[in-house]
Amino acid sequence: MISLDRILVIVPAWNEEPNIAPTISEIRRALPHTEILVVDDGSNDATATVARDAGADVLALPFNMGVGGAMRAGYVYALRHNFLAAIQVDADGQHNPLDVPKIIAKLDEADIVIGARFAAEGDYKARGPRWWAMQFLASVISRVANEPLTDVTSGFRAANQKAIAQYTRYYPAEYLGDTIDSLVAAIHSNLKVTQVPVAMRARVHGTPSQGFIGSAIYLFRSIMALGLAVIRRPRRRNQESA
Repeated sequence: MISLDRILVIVPAWNEEPNIAPTISEIRRALPHTEILVVDDGSNDATATVARDAGADVLALPFNMGVGGAMRAGYVYALRHNFLAAIQVDADGQHNPLDVPKIIAKLDEADIVIGARFAAEGDYKARGPRWWAMQFLASVISRVANEPLTDVTSGFRAANQKAIAQYTRYYPAEYLGDTIDSLVAAIHSNLKVTQVPVAMRARVHGTPSQGFIGSAIYLFRSIMALGLAVIRRPRRRNQESA
């Protein structure tokens, strides 16, 4: 099993000033010997300063790149510092750091492990078009991965060194690229994906996008993103150097 003091917790954060210090404190209590890297994604508030004051290392991006861009920067950091694994924990408090050890433990069986909602743990609810989209995406990617997956849009996921190297080569920043496209690309690169059940929590501050119209747009964009991900394969390193 990978030692928890050899993993990197990556916290992508954009304008998360009210949330970031409690999130870092909670991670530190759950994982006292684990390094925490906050990737400040071009915030225009005091996210970076608050994160440093809370004891995290901070990688400040010069402008907002989206979760995909922030996470790719975090994976480059993990690769350069030779961490054995990296795990994303969102800054908004939805991911419980106490679940990190069981997610990391599953890396003994796979290259990427998703902390999954809708897997017989917790009471997270999704309804209407958003739920339809999540179900559709999970069904298709389960077939691509040859592994039953219930929550392929979850950002609460861990990567071993093979997956970290893959993510530094290809981790798109566009809509759903950090979840759907990056996952399909990893599967196309023969990485094994699995999941463990976790209970997600509500944001502490701020309001996530909701409503029927927003959910319907999410459904449409999800299907488009999945279609592009399935047909598009990342170039291999030898192709890039040709």
